[in-house]
Order: sequence, then C-alpha cells, then structure tokens
Amino acid sequence: MASTQERSESAESENLLLLAALTERGVNARVEAWDAPEKVAGWSTVDLVTVRTAWDYTWRRDEFLAWAKHMDAVTVLQNPLAVMEWNSHKRYLVELTRAGIPVVPTTFIHAGSPHDPLGPDPVVMKPAVAAGGRGAYLGPGRDLEGTLADLLSKGDVLIQPVVESIATEGEISLVKIGNKWSHSVRKVPAAGGFLVQESHGGRLEEHKATTRELEVAESALACSPAPVHAARVDLVRMNGEPVVMELELIEPDLFLRRSPREADRLTDALLANL
Repeated sequence: MASTQERSESAESENLLLLAALTERGVNARVEAWDAPEKVAGWSTVDLVTVRTAWDYTWRRDEFLAWAKHMDAVTVLQNPLAVMEWNSHKRYLVELTRAGIPVVPTTFIHAGSPHDPLGPDPVVMKPAVAAGGRGAYLGPGRDLEGTLADLLSKGDVLIQPVVESIATEGEISLVKIGNKWSHSVRKVPAAGGFLVQESHGGRLEEHKATTRELEVAESALACSPAPVHAARVDLVRMNGEPVVMELELIEPDLFLRRSPREADRLTDALLANL
C-alpha cells in the first residue's frame, strides 16, 4: 500500500482498516511511502501495489507518475497507470463536459499562455494539479490577478464560478468499491468558509445518495480510461441539480473510518486483480 512518509490521523485510520481486512484474509500487506528511495527495488517483489494515502503526489506529479510507471512495469498497480495519468490533472473535467456530463463550469488557463483580464464576478481559482483545497482562492476575479500570476508561474490553473450551495449544503462524496456504490457522505464547510475538507475545518455528515446523484456519478466514472477498483465522485448542487466537482481515482479518501465494514469490500476488489 503506497502512502506518504508523513501521515495524518485520518490517513493512518484508513490504512489500518484496510490492513486489518487484508490480514484477516491471510494477505501479507504493509504500508510504504511511495517516494522512499530505499524501497524502490522492493516494489518488484510484491504481487500488487495500491495507492491509498499518497496525498502529497500533487506537489511532485511528474515524479509520482514516473514512480507509477515503474510500478506498472514490475507489478500490478491499482488503480491502473492510465487512470492515474488521466486523473492527476483536472483537464479531465473538459472531457467530462464534452461527454455531456453535468460539470461545474470550468475554464483552464495554461501556464505561459496569455489570458483575458478577469472580471468583477467572484470566482474560485486553484491549481489544475492539486488536492485537499491546496492553493484554492475565492474572491472577485479582478482582485485575484496577482494570485493568478503566482499560480501560473507553477502550472496550469482552473477557474470556476462560486457554487453558492456549498456554503449551506456542502459537497456530496459518493464512494464506489468494486462494482457497487457502497456509501456516501456530505462534506460541509466551516461557517464562513468555502473549503469542505476536515483539514480546513469542514465536517462530515451522513448522506443517502439519490437516484439522480448515482446516475451522474456513474456516467462520470464511465469516462475513466480504464476500470477502477475504487473511486470517489464529488458532487455539488447547481440550479437544483447534482453536477460533478471532481473525480478522485488515484488516492481517494474512501471514508472507511465512517463505514469500516467497507474495508472488506475493498479487500475483495483488490484481490480480484490478482
């Protein structure tokens, strides 16, 4: 199981639940940092590598994808390399839109390319390679020109309208393990905030997915370049309808800590690849 060298409490919880489920099946499993140089040779001796809590890969995408390519060459990698390459840059949102999937309207500005001045309307701005709310800003577009220039010096940037419903309804995360949509949660930001992650003061609530939410999530996941053993689809509500905010197919937080029994289903999904 690939992780970060430094792990948060939630990452440790997720890892331990899966490790326990694998151990119960007689599987010799362990957690290793994906970027630990002394472990590189050892990866080829294992039957399968799953990326679980490598939540720092966005800082070093090229290095991470080079590691994933090596894993793909020497063992079974889950989710597949093609999925990781596709999902690691948020340009996949453009493909979803072209496929007719309802997506939060997204404009990409590529590093080194000219762009029109931003207007007065409030926007959300963030790096196209990021996770966990890192580098996300909200404010009138014209007030964020300096921020945009700074972000563009490091990579591509995406700009989206402010989704008003997030402040009151939050985001909905639907989790699919194997062939089943197993559970879902609602992520609500702290009062006055716009980021829903627990690390930014957000909180998790119970949620029962609607038929329409599941339809949107399934259609979005169908655009993945290869089948996946586990996925998370984040939705928000715009004009009363669920739309895709993000797909998490590389190292999704599956919220096993809220549904511990799903660790058994995740074990089944992983072992099916052997």
